[in-house]
Amino acid sequence: MKKILLIEDNEDIRENTAEILEMSNYRVFTAKDGKEGVEVALREIPDLIICDIMMPELDGYGVLHILQRNNDTRNTPFIFLTAKTERMDFRKGMELGADDYITKPFNGTELLNAAESRLKKVDLLKEEFSGLKGLQDLMKASDGKDMLKELAGGRNVNKYKKKQLIFTEGNRPNCLFYVTKGKVKTSKTNDDGKGLVVGLYNEGDFLGHIALLENTNYKETAEAIEETELAVIPREDFEVLINNSHEVSRKFIQLLASNISEKENQLLGLAYNSLRKKVADALIAIYRKYNATQNEGFTIDISRENLATIAGTATESLIRTLGDFKNEKLIEINDGSITILNEKKLENLVN
Repeated sequence: MKKILLIEDNEDIRENTAEILEMSNYRVFTAKDGKEGVEVALREIPDLIICDIMMPELDGYGVLHILQRNNDTRNTPFIFLTAKTERMDFRKGMELGADDYITKPFNGTELLNAAESRLKKVDLLKEEFSGLKGLQDLMKASDGKDMLKELAGGRNVNKYKKKQLIFTEGNRPNCLFYVTKGKVKTSKTNDDGKGLVVGLYNEGDFLGHIALLENTNYKETAEAIEETELAVIPREDFEVLINNSHEVSRKFIQLLASNISEKENQLLGLAYNSLRKKVADALIAIYRKYNATQNEGFTIDISRENLATIAGTATESLIRTLGDFKNEKLIEINDGSITILNEKKLENLVN
C-alpha cells in the first residue's frame, strides 16, 4: 500500500482530503503544520507528499527545502496545495523542485489523478539507477517515447582492472559512463603530487556527467578501485536525452545539486575536523556508499592509500588512527579489511 503524507493546516480540508485518499486504498499520514510535516516525513518516508503552502511554523516552501536536503526524502514526489494562482508562486515552487500543483478548491478526481500520476513515475524513478532497463522505462514514462531503446541496447561495456584510469583531469569528455559493476573513485592532485578523493561511485551511478553538463574538460581523474565495468553512452545521445526529456534533465540537475552539497560538507570537514573525525567520516562515507543493503558483516576492503586520500590525511596518520579505533573496539581489522563495530559512535565522534 502506497504511503502519502498530507500536510495541511486547515482541519476540514485535511480531514476531507485524507478521507478521499484513504478511500482509494492509500495509507495516509497527516500533519497540521510544516514543522510536524517534516518530522512525519523523516519518520515514515512516504511515497508522495501533498503539502499546503501557507502554514504556521514552517511554510510549504520551507518543508520542500528541508526534505530535499535529506537523502531519504530528496526524490520523493512533492505536490503543492495552494489557493494562490499568481505565476510567481508557481515559478518559485517549481524552481525549488516541486513536481505539481493542485489549486484550491479542487475536486476528488483532480486530487487522485495527480497522486496516481506522480506515484507511477516514482515507481519507475526508483528503478532508474538500478540498471539500464530501468532507465529505458524512465524514458518511456517521461515522454511516451522509447528514446533509450537504441541508446542502452547493444552499447559497448568497457572493462577496467583495479587501479586502471578511466579518464584524466584536463581531457575532453566524449561520453557518459554508467557503472554496471565495480567501484570507481575520482580524485584531484595538486602541484606537489598530493591527491584528494572527491567522489565515490558504485553500481548504478553515472560518471562524467558534470563535465558534459558544464561543457568543460574533466576537472578530476577517475580510477577503478576494483575490477569495474562501465556502459558507455555517447555524448551526442546524452545531449538528446537532456534536451528532450524534462524528467531526465531534472534528475541530473538533482545530481549536480547533491554533488555541490557533498563537496561543501567535505570542505568543511577538511578545514575544521580533527584527524580522528576525518578518518571516522571517511569510514562512514565508504560504508554507506558501498553497503546499500546494510549487511552487518560488510567489510571495507580498500587500500590504506585510497582511504587516506578520502580522509584527506597522510597514510601514516591514517594507520595510527585506525589502530586507535581498533583498540577502542570501534572497528575490527582482519587481513587489511575493516569491519565497523559501532557505526553510531563513529558517526558521532566528537571533534
